[in-house]
Amino acid sequence: MLLSDHRAAEVSAVNIMPEYFRHTKIIATLGPATESKEMLASLITSGVDILRLNMAHASHKWVEDAMWYVREASNEVDRHVAVMMDVKGPEIRTGVVDEPIQLEAGDRFDFYTGKEDPGSEVKSVSVNYPGIADDLEVGATVLVDSGLIQMKVLSISPGRIHCEVVTPGMLGSRRHINLPGCHIKLPALTEKDKDDLRAGVGAGIDFVALSFVREAEDILTLRKFLDELGSKARIIAKIEDQAGVRNQKAIIEASDGIMVARGDLGIEIDYHKLPLVQSDLVNNCQALGKPVIIATHLLESMIDAPVPTRAEISDISNAVRERADAVMLSGETTTGSYPLESVQVMKNVIESIEPTVGNGLNSTLKLHAPKVKMLRSAAFLAKDLENSGIVVFTRSGLLAYKLGALRASGVPIFAFTDIESVFRQLLLPWGVEPFLMEFSDVDPEKTICDALDFLKRKNWKPAGTWLVVITNVLAGDKIVDTLQLRQID
Repeated sequence: MLLSDHRAAEVSAVNIMPEYFRHTKIIATLGPATESKEMLASLITSGVDILRLNMAHASHKWVEDAMWYVREASNEVDRHVAVMMDVKGPEIRTGVVDEPIQLEAGDRFDFYTGKEDPGSEVKSVSVNYPGIADDLEVGATVLVDSGLIQMKVLSISPGRIHCEVVTPGMLGSRRHINLPGCHIKLPALTEKDKDDLRAGVGAGIDFVALSFVREAEDILTLRKFLDELGSKARIIAKIEDQAGVRNQKAIIEASDGIMVARGDLGIEIDYHKLPLVQSDLVNNCQALGKPVIIATHLLESMIDAPVPTRAEISDISNAVRERADAVMLSGETTTGSYPLESVQVMKNVIESIEPTVGNGLNSTLKLHAPKVKMLRSAAFLAKDLENSGIVVFTRSGLLAYKLGALRASGVPIFAFTDIESVFRQLLLPWGVEPFLMEFSDVDPEKTICDALDFLKRKNWKPAGTWLVVITNVLAGDKIVDTLQLRQID
């Protein structure tokens, strides 16, 4: 069997057809509030499609345990999810301070990479990036602690950055530093990232989210490392700084998907331009047929409150109207008091907004190969039939990903595969509902009939429903790609 000996040969992400077919996927991050098997089962049954492991503070033992609990909980509730490992990536942080340092506007402050100057009367803190003095220029802005403290570079000496405090605040230990507009010469993968990936690949992760992607070469570096580990995990590039925004098209082409990581991104760029950047990323992903995830602060207030703010509802609604592939929860499901309620809010907003979004197909997507061009015809036909759907058979996931990128509103894409890793990776693209089923390599007609029978037995579609089927058939000694109109018996 493809999953385990006690599982049936046919497996779906959802066991029976839900009342509403949701196109936009939901990603939730695991943490203390949700890492037990019982809470995982509740998250999975509530509608989460992908679970994210944030490696900023996680141990390898935690990864191993989390993966085991996820798979066990999935088997118990008969609904399967994918797992995404979010590696920490290169980052610049301040060192440890004995006591928080109070900074006032106009104060002088130094960052140093060598030894502390014991005779200096200027307040200072160490930095973990030795090359910071080489990357910065006089007049540059230094943002500390998620931008709460702002400084301006006055001068630079070997191993030391001399600044003036612009925005006051209290500086604690190990605070994150952002350098907007600066070209940082940090590696794409740190040694910690590599160790974490070895653990994740061993545990069976389906996606890797790479932090602070600045150029396409960063993706190629990760791809090479995953290849060396024998992993087929798909790569999601997190866009978090100006370099990533500037190089977005090349990054999208090199990656398997994009995450609009609005936390650091909102610090690195002018805040009022963040919605424009988000729209650009979504549009460019759709034009290139790659999934896009909207992340950070979608339901931040629900970490402590049982209901969302009206602004958060509008924020999620905007992501749905832009037809992003997925929306992601972070603190809401890691340390929040209302993780299940947060997922339900996501579902409610999605199910209210999706039916109001325009019905037009994504006209920006360029389809080149003849078989892929056939997908647009399939989408038009399924939409015209109404209450229909598209059935596609895939061993790479390519056709299903392209169908999702077409954004055929109201048309479920039933993607059948006989490869377990592809099955879980198909949980990300918009509108795709994957199924794991054995194929007949001898008789393609049997595979089609098995799929249609499965959809009927599991109440995904009733008898009499017309479906558009994309497959190939044997014509003599040739294999011919076909678009078929089939009715469920």
